[in-house]
Order: sequence, then structure tokens, then C-alpha cells
Amino acid sequence: MHINQLYEEVTRRIITEMEAGAVPWLKPWKAQPGNHTGVMPQNAATGRAYHGINIPLLWHAAAAKGYATHAWLTYKQAEALRAQVRKGERSTTVVFTKRITVKDRGTEDEKAISMLKTFPVFNAAQVDGLPDTPAIADVPTEERHETLDAFIAATKAVIRHGGDMACYVPSLDFINMPPRGAFKTPEHYFATGLHELAHWTGAKTRLDRDLTGRFRTRSYAAEELVAEMGAAFLCAHLNIAGELRHAGYIQNWLELLKEDNRAIFTAASRASQAADYLRTFSESIEEEEPMAA
Repeated sequence: MHINQLYEEVTRRIITEMEAGAVPWLKPWKAQPGNHTGVMPQNAATGRAYHGINIPLLWHAAAAKGYATHAWLTYKQAEALRAQVRKGERSTTVVFTKRITVKDRGTEDEKAISMLKTFPVFNAAQVDGLPDTPAIADVPTEERHETLDAFIAATKAVIRHGGDMACYVPSLDFINMPPRGAFKTPEHYFATGLHELAHWTGAKTRLDRDLTGRFRTRSYAAEELVAEMGAAFLCAHLNIAGELRHAGYIQNWLELLKEDNRAIFTAASRASQAADYLRTFSESIEEEEPMAA
């Protein structure tokens, strides 16, 4: 599939789902029975995680086709493991970034640029003969909440509690959260906190995420999209089912996506960067799967 065709197809599908009231990067975070990989998509051969737009692409494919696993691999990777993609199975398209060196037309100096390429992968459920892996055990609720508290504390972000508004204040570099008891459940509190922490990563002293040059007047909607997707990725990684804050933003996101068919790709990439940045405070981040955007 040509990359421009992928831009159009993915954006059109997401617009259709949003107009129907769904948000395609949200899903039930609890793994299905028999899941061997957790909820975040990863490569079954290398164990590396997929990033960027590949996360919602592969989530959508798994949900649409009823796959219980989030492990994926190429046809050649299956063959290398002495496994076989079943006859008649259809692949799912992912994208990866390829770095190439080109000459600057003006100066003849060499410079590195990134190009997006498409690649077909198959879910482990479409493949016969893969090595067995143990199913992932459920983690008790209390333990998951302790992990969330430790994850947030490790960032050392300044978080104040009070009032009825959750927000990140860039000028003073702090996050404000309503009291925990004001949320429907503890997991809703954590999900909201992760959303605000995703905003926090964009400060100049951290990831220096300025979207005004890329999105101009739509930069606010784009930043909210980054924070929402970043929180969704972290909710999946940390196995919590908190309610995210998408309802008030859907119309703005629809306008953004209808205007720019690459916006969701850029937002997903920045969301992965934000999520990975937050993870570095409490864990080692593995090298990402090369087939990622």
C-alpha cells in the first residue's frame, strides 16, 4: 500500500468511527483470556513494542477480527521461527520510519531525512507453529494502583490537589488535579493524571513539543489529541481502565483530521514519545520495533 493511500484510509476510518461516537484508540484494557503479550502491540519474533500510529492500527485490527493476542510478525519472521501463516489469511498494514541520506539541492551537503514505508504483518492468531509462551497472570487491583502511584511519583512532577479542574499550567509548570474522591473510581483519577502528565512532557525543558508550526491555529486540538493518545497508551501499558477525557474534544479533532490527513500520524508519534518519556522515570525502555512511526 502506498503511504499516501494509507494516510487517506486510516484518517477516513478514524473520522467514520468518531462520527459514530467511538474513539478508535480506546479499548478495554483488560487482556482477553489466553493473552500472552499484554495489551500493547509487540512483535512476536523480536519482543519489541510497536509505536506511534501502529498502536491504534493494530488495536483496531485485533478488535475487528477478534484476536486474543497483540503479538504480530511478518511472513518471513514466521518462517524463521519455523511457523507458517495460514493459507488465505490477510495481512494488516503497519508503517515504519526509514532514515536515508540525501544531498541538499542548494548546498550539495548531505542530510538525513525520514521516510515512511508500509509493511504487512500478521497476528500470531493467524500463524500455526509459533513457540508457546506463558499466559500473563492477572495483577490484583491494589497492586496495580500501587504501581500507578509509584509511576506518577517517579516523574517528580509538581501535582497539586484542589478545586474541580484537572489541568497542566505551563507558565508555572505544575499539574492541578481534583481530590481523588471527586473521581468515579481510582482508575479514572489515574487516567486523568496520565493525560495531564502527557501535557507536562511538552515543556521546553522536557520534550519541547511546540505544535504551532505544524498545526498553526489547530495546535490546541492537536496537543489535546497527543495528550489523549499518550494517556491511552499508558493506560494500556499499566493495565488500567480509566475513563479518558475525549468527549469535549471530538468535534475539534474531527475538524483537524478532515483538514489534515497526516495529523493522526503526527499526533500518534508525539503521543508515543510522551508516553515513553514518562516511562523512563521508572523503567528501562526497550528499543522500539523498527516498523514504527
